[in-house]
Amino acid sequence: MRLLVIRTSAMGDVAFTTPVIAGVLRQHPDAELVIMTRPAFRYFFRESDRLKLFLPDLKGRHKGFAGLLRLFRDLKKTGKFDHVIDLHDVLRSRIIGLLFRINGVPVTTLDKGRKEKSALTKGRNRKQLKHSAERYRDTFTRAGFHSEPTEGPWIRASESAINKVSALIDEGAGIIAGVAPYARHELKMWPEEYMFKLLVRIAEGRKIRFLLFGGNEDIEKLEKLQGRLKDSYLVAGRHNLDEELALMSRLDFMIAMDSSNMHMAALAGTKVISIWGGTDPLAGFGAWQQPDEYAVRIPVAELTCRPCTIFGKGKCRRGDFACMMWLTPEKVYERLIELKVL
Repeated sequence: MRLLVIRTSAMGDVAFTTPVIAGVLRQHPDAELVIMTRPAFRYFFRESDRLKLFLPDLKGRHKGFAGLLRLFRDLKKTGKFDHVIDLHDVLRSRIIGLLFRINGVPVTTLDKGRKEKSALTKGRNRKQLKHSAERYRDTFTRAGFHSEPTEGPWIRASESAINKVSALIDEGAGIIAGVAPYARHELKMWPEEYMFKLLVRIAEGRKIRFLLFGGNEDIEKLEKLQGRLKDSYLVAGRHNLDEELALMSRLDFMIAMDSSNMHMAALAGTKVISIWGGTDPLAGFGAWQQPDEYAVRIPVAELTCRPCTIFGKGKCRRGDFACMMWLTPEKVYERLIELKVL
C-alpha cells in the first residue's frame, strides 16, 4: 500500500507529522510512504525502504497553476499511489488532491478544527483542543491506517551532524541550555529585556552555557544578545537544520517562545520550558508530549482576553500586552525552580 502524504509548511507543523508517521510505519508494515514537503524540512525524516521524500520546487518548476500540473505529473512518475493523505488542506494540496481523485485515487484531508479554534479565541470555549499531531493521526485513521504515535525522540539528527557539533557540548561546561527568544509574530514574543534579565538570573552562581537559536531574520538581534551574555554561543546562521537538531538533542533544557524551535526541541526529546502570550497550548499547538506545567503563561481565568489568536498574528486588543508584560522574569525563574529544571 503506497501512500502520498502532503505537508509542505510551516516548519513546526511539518515537524508534528514525525510521531504519527513513525507510528504508521511501525503499525502498518505493508505501508510505504512518500512525504511531500519542502527541501528545508528534509532533515526531519530519515529515508528508508518504506519512507521516501518528494521535495517539490515550489519557487521554480512547480510554481503557479501550470507548475501544479507539472507537480502532479512528477508525482505520478514516481509510481502508483493507493491513497493520498492531505495533512495541509490549502489550495495547492486541494488541487493536487482533486487531480488524484479524478484519476481514481482516494484522498483523505485533514480537519483543522477551524470552528473550534475560532470559538476559543472568541472566548466561547476554553476546553483543550486536539493537538495537531492528534489531528494528523485522525486523518490517517479515516483513511484506514489507524496508529498511535511512537515514543520519542521523534526527530533524530544524522550521525555526521552529531559528530560535527559534539565539540560544542563540552562535558565540563556544566548546564547546557538552549534559548530561542524570538517568534514569527509579535503576540508570541516576550520582551527582549525580560529574556535577558531571566538569563542573567539563571547564570548567577551556576556554571552554564547558553546556545542561542532562531531564524535567519533573528541573527542580528541574537548577535546583540550574545554580546551581552557571558558564555553564550550563537547557533543561528552557523549551522544547518540537521546540526541544530543535533545540538537540541544534547541540551539540558530549552527556553523558547511558541515557535518552531520549541517544537523541534521537544520532538528531539529535550525538556522545553515555553513562554506564551497571545497564543495558548489550548489551541493544540503546544510542545509535543511536554507536561502542561512546562508551558508558562498567565492563566486564562486571570486574563480572560487570552488566547486572542491562534497563530500570533495581529495586535494586542487591550493595548498593554498584559499577557507578556505581566509574565515577569521573576515569575518565569520561580517556575524553573519549582520544576527543578535548575
